[in-house]
Amino acid sequence: MMPNRLRNTGFVLVCALVFVSAQRIKAQQSSTPSPDQPQVQPASPDQDPNFDPRKRQLSDKTRAAAQKALRQELKGTYKTWLNDEVAYIIADEERKAFLTLANDEERDAFIEQFWLRRNPDPDSPENTYREEHYRRIAYANEHFAAGKPGWKTDRGHIYIAFGPPDSIDGHPSGGSYERPMEEGGGTTSTFPFEQWHYRYLEGIGEGIDLEFVDTCQCGDYHFTIDRSEKDALKYVPNAGNTRFEDLGKSDRKDRFSHAGIEQLGNGPLHNSQTESKQFERLELQSKIFSPPPVKFKDLEAYFSEHKILKGPPLPFEVRTDFVKVTDSTDLMPVTLQIKNRDITFVTKDGVSKGVVNILGKVTTLTDRTIQTFEDTVEVTQPAELLEKSLDRKSVYWKALPLVPGIYRLDIVIKDVNNPDHVGIYARGITVPTYHEEKLGTSSLILADQMNTVSSREIGNGNFVIGNTFIRPRVAPNPTALVSYPRSQPLNFWMQVYNLGIDEATKSNSATVTYLITDLASGSVILEKQLESKDLGPHSDQLTVERTLPIAGLTPGKYKVTVKINDAISKQEIAQSASFIVE
Repeated sequence: MMPNRLRNTGFVLVCALVFVSAQRIKAQQSSTPSPDQPQVQPASPDQDPNFDPRKRQLSDKTRAAAQKALRQELKGTYKTWLNDEVAYIIADEERKAFLTLANDEERDAFIEQFWLRRNPDPDSPENTYREEHYRRIAYANEHFAAGKPGWKTDRGHIYIAFGPPDSIDGHPSGGSYERPMEEGGGTTSTFPFEQWHYRYLEGIGEGIDLEFVDTCQCGDYHFTIDRSEKDALKYVPNAGNTRFEDLGKSDRKDRFSHAGIEQLGNGPLHNSQTESKQFERLELQSKIFSPPPVKFKDLEAYFSEHKILKGPPLPFEVRTDFVKVTDSTDLMPVTLQIKNRDITFVTKDGVSKGVVNILGKVTTLTDRTIQTFEDTVEVTQPAELLEKSLDRKSVYWKALPLVPGIYRLDIVIKDVNNPDHVGIYARGITVPTYHEEKLGTSSLILADQMNTVSSREIGNGNFVIGNTFIRPRVAPNPTALVSYPRSQPLNFWMQVYNLGIDEATKSNSATVTYLITDLASGSVILEKQLESKDLGPHSDQLTVERTLPIAGLTPGKYKVTVKINDAISKQEIAQSASFIVE
């Protein structure tokens, strides 16, 4: 629920404005000439009785003082909103902008736009993001309060920022604890602690474990990357020994003799895992409280500093598609295509090699980084075959999980052998929402290669979606169509979601129609129908993938359309994609 708005300005401010106005009127009256005096034109706007004081040009000093006064004036519900309610989700730029607003009307408008920008479904009157955010604050205050509001605790911070964990291993009373071997083994006693596990966090990674310890035993669990911090017997001689300490293979003082972040005792797996865990935990802490690290710092400057290209741009094409993964997550495959002719090759020992660094970033409308990806593409050819390979294209693919919403995709690529040869791509993207009761589809992907993968490759590797290897065909520019030589078949792939299921038969009943249309004449060249039961009778999700020979088509522009007519839910949906036959 949105906070109430302040409606009245401060009494002191009102009195000051009245005083200034009275003094100005008095000054104007005293300066009015008598009939016997000559008329003199006003020398400045301040002396012009028709001058609007709101249009006065303020000096920098006056403007700074006014902004300072406004910041001091910010209190009540607006101050609570800024410092308490959105403290973990508001960007620095937004905070600075909010503090410069002059009145409550502007603040109300700002807050309205703040939530609107975060609404995953801008067409819906309900803002699920805002509702979920305030639900998390209420939950944190109810469950994590410890001498201070729950939202101010570390558990509250993480819960508000990332939502509930997928599982919690809680030890609210501490007590006896059997250490895992990577912590040294042996039995000890602990303070109350919790371990939160997230299967996946956007911008951080998979399989994330966070540990919170209540060393004061007052209910205030703080985040820690030191697994030994929960050990209540760490400083008690001859108590809570590790496995090696019990066997006499290690001395207790060894726990405190090294410079690591953890004071774990030596154990069977100390050398192989303990040290590496420390670096992993430092990296995790950095990711939890800051944007993901960037490998190509020189390319990052094109995002953060908007650097101007020094040399001719390195051209490349980008294609984005969308595939449903879960009810709340989509997969966005990003495909980059670079012409070999645009890459600088260096020949050494009879081998020609071109290298391109790629850095990509997905951000929200408030400039919060959600995903980053960075990689290096190498193109290697025998020197004698280089000239023939220049007409080919190199393709890079990255699949990014995203929640539905509006984002910005930025990509920078650099020709390593020609550092001034840089390419930049920036586009807004809308990740679709697949409503539970509404028939939906993925992108309709036209591909130059498509085949079924082995069971070990399902869901893994480049260009793999589910059990299909599918390499999208990328158009040469945003307004152009993909092209196929007649010697190559047309491959297309699409998924259908939320088909109706008959309660009696527990099966679906939909008709899938795909057709090829000549864009020049509008005539249908090919039309085929499939029954959903033949593709998967008991599933509400289907995959339509077909390979069609196009050798019989004359050169020209065509369109492939896939239509779904669901007899159970009484819904229809279609996707189309145009292409050129060379």
